[in-house]
Amino acid sequence: MNEPRPLLFSLTESHTLGEEIGRVARLDLAPLEERSFEEGEFKLRPLVSVRDRTVFVVQSLAGTADVPVAQRLVRLLFLLFGLRDAGAQRLVAVVPYLSYARKDRRTWPRDPVTTRYVAQLLEAASLDHLVCLDVHNPAALDNAFRIHIDHLSATTLFVRHFADKYAHSEVAVASPDVGGIKRVQIFRELLESELNREIPLLFIEKRRTGGTVSGGAVVGEAERRTVIVLDDLCASGGTLIRAARSLREAGAAAVHVAFTHAPLPRGLLALLACGDISHIVFTDSVGNVLDRASLEANVRTTVLPVAPLIGTALARMQAGLPLTPLLQRWPPPDV
Repeated sequence: MNEPRPLLFSLTESHTLGEEIGRVARLDLAPLEERSFEEGEFKLRPLVSVRDRTVFVVQSLAGTADVPVAQRLVRLLFLLFGLRDAGAQRLVAVVPYLSYARKDRRTWPRDPVTTRYVAQLLEAASLDHLVCLDVHNPAALDNAFRIHIDHLSATTLFVRHFADKYAHSEVAVASPDVGGIKRVQIFRELLESELNREIPLLFIEKRRTGGTVSGGAVVGEAERRTVIVLDDLCASGGTLIRAARSLREAGAAAVHVAFTHAPLPRGLLALLACGDISHIVFTDSVGNVLDRASLEANVRTTVLPVAPLIGTALARMQAGLPLTPLLQRWPPPDV
């Protein structure tokens, strides 16, 4: 007997993103009752039977004034608990933006390791499988969780975008700090494969002491090149602005910044106000946090949708196919 098709749920704050992911994965959103009560309490109840089914739940954990990040996390946890109580066989959380993932180690005595606490909460909710996108430190996340994790990356989306746009330009790629070099090396290798030529790799010196950021020396040759600065997220925009300013001072002809997550609108506004940045490319991983229409209308921004990538991943999971091709090329050769 064939297994029943998985069910796909999405909480209200990620509803649009969930619909788009479901369209690619060929899964309709299952109906969900969401009721709010006094003082912020709520009720979540699936309106179809989930017994003995695999259930995907989409929830991006970037907060807004209406639904702060902690509430989004609690809503995800309560839905997972409820689905398991209702008889779901396997729970898969699809979390494009995973909050609290930056605090993954102790840097001072008595520091919290928040990434591990989030892992323990999700595991306590009987989560079987986590699908996430461009976490700050994949190795730290693997160490924090004891369940299966699939790390997707928007890198292949950025490679396709820049390969099409700058096929005949003198480009270089840069990391805004030493910590992001591995991420940028992977991006560089994939872009070199697409363009069939060598691309210089640069990085910007950065030091953080007591909350104060200093440094800014460019390591590598930027002069007269179009430089693509790649990062995992933009919160305040400070790191990317500092990198762009340093690269311009080093003679870069243009600086384009690319990042996966934009959890705070003020970070995007800061980038748009920076004259050293020629273009901003990012994804819609945080869902409804952003005014996507106005950003897409801005000539200095490009918003890349993540639903095709995540939806394809869910479709491949259903078919028992590996996700590795998604990390090597977009679209993957067999799609």
